[in-house]
Amino acid sequence: MKEEIAAFILAETANHIFRLVALAIVFDTIMGVFRAIKERKFNSCVGINGAIRKVGMIVSIIFLSIADKILSINLIGFIPSGLWSDIGMQTPAVIGMAEFFSLLFIAYEIVSILKNMTLAGLPVKKLWDAVKKFLGKYTEELPDDD
Repeated sequence: MKEEIAAFILAETANHIFRLVALAIVFDTIMGVFRAIKERKFNSCVGINGAIRKVGMIVSIIFLSIADKILSINLIGFIPSGLWSDIGMQTPAVIGMAEFFSLLFIAYEIVSILKNMTLAGLPVKKLWDAVKKFLGKYTEELPDDD
């Protein structure tokens, strides 16, 4: 049983999308710390709410990975085909629930990272415009104001 669990964890940590989620979470936390230092108070990235949200993302990915192994659901139809080439995905691809939600978590963390960078006083207007344009192709949930 221990060997099966270890093999599962090793296989999941090799997934590039999951690695991007972990990278986004770490970078968001770092930017949140910079923002907290500037504002001299905790914020949603380094306080308890941010920790709960970030742990929730990781736990969700783990449980969705297990569910993917059991159910074998392919959600590729929910991802616009234009996004496939933008993120380097080969077609036909299999996108399980874990990968699908990981992509959503990455988009959420990118917006949070840029918010923290802006509030920390870093010059990220051009970067934000590029990300906003990219995400704007696939969602209408971004704020209208800069």
